[in-house]
Amino acid sequence: MTDVDALSKVFEKSLSLKDQSDANATLVDSFPQVELNDQQKAELHQWLTLSTRFNESEVVTQLNDTLRGRTYLLDSAEATVVDAVALSRIIAIVKSWNKEQIVANRHIVRWADLVQNVANVPSDKRIEVNVDLEAPREQKKKEKKDAKDSKDSKDAKGAKEGKEGDKKEKGDKPRGKPSPEEIAKAQKEKAEKKEKKKKAQNQAQAQQAPITPGMVDLRVGHIERAVKHPDADSLYVSTIHCGDDEPRTVCSGLVKYVPLEDMQGRDVVVVANLKPVTMRGIKSQAMVLCASDEEHGKVEFVNPPPGSKAGDKIFFESYDIDPEPVLNPKKKIWETVQPGFTTNDTLEVVFRKEGEPDRKLVNKKGEVCVASTLVGATVR
Repeated sequence: MTDVDALSKVFEKSLSLKDQSDANATLVDSFPQVELNDQQKAELHQWLTLSTRFNESEVVTQLNDTLRGRTYLLDSAEATVVDAVALSRIIAIVKSWNKEQIVANRHIVRWADLVQNVANVPSDKRIEVNVDLEAPREQKKKEKKDAKDSKDSKDAKGAKEGKEGDKKEKGDKPRGKPSPEEIAKAQKEKAEKKEKKKKAQNQAQAQQAPITPGMVDLRVGHIERAVKHPDADSLYVSTIHCGDDEPRTVCSGLVKYVPLEDMQGRDVVVVANLKPVTMRGIKSQAMVLCASDEEHGKVEFVNPPPGSKAGDKIFFESYDIDPEPVLNPKKKIWETVQPGFTTNDTLEVVFRKEGEPDRKLVNKKGEVCVASTLVGATVR
């Protein structure tokens, strides 16, 4: 059964905190352990982070959409610590809503009323819910064909028929089989057009910027929490802060190489502009950069410089440029530059290209990223 006293205490404690950004771990620790699956654990930490940003309309919309098909935030049978914390952080906002806002966010209001009753929230702090408030039924809008487009289509059809009628009146005869001269001319024009197109493509490729490691968005990431993937034995699912507005969900195949406890609360280097890919039902939004020795089956993290912060830019020397927003798989940028990523004799991560000096992986201060033990490693 739901621990009413614990929910009530967490609600009050969260409500009293002025700085919510560093309070999540304390609030979770103060609540009795509840059995959650890996997916719920990952969502718990994501919503604890998102709940500090309920002043943003996009996050409120995300909360309402999530609650559309759920009783509680984690889709659990009972209220959990994240329900109490989230309620404490949005209750003042909900109280300020007008009728239109309440109707638009009806799922939040329904959930908030339930949680405040389950947690025995004092009457002076409760949301007053008008159960008689009329709200139109939610319906998915169907796209209607524009009446103007329909009219234009009819007008065009009528004009076409008119032209065909004019041709018939003028006595035009249907065109027969083209002559050999006409066929030869058409084939020549087609060949010239194809050659012109090919020439334009070659010119565009020649003008395109050469592929370099600077196109890859490398950053410092901080793993807030990692859990095992619920549907893949070889994958971890991590919540990683990369300097964006909200943390990213990242799947990594490190179960065989890195203990789960070593995945918690640590800094890593991430590739932040790979195209997101869904891995066994969970979308992965980045990749953790690691050094590996395939011959001996060893994999370890690439370590950012001490004192790094999530979002700090990392780049190979002489390639400090603006990276691509998203690496286009068709351009093979990652596949072109990654084979040059390795470690030297002093464990420094470098980009190695034939005929050129090694370029170290550094931050803006020139501090170098290193592997822990692997020399001559493959870095990816």
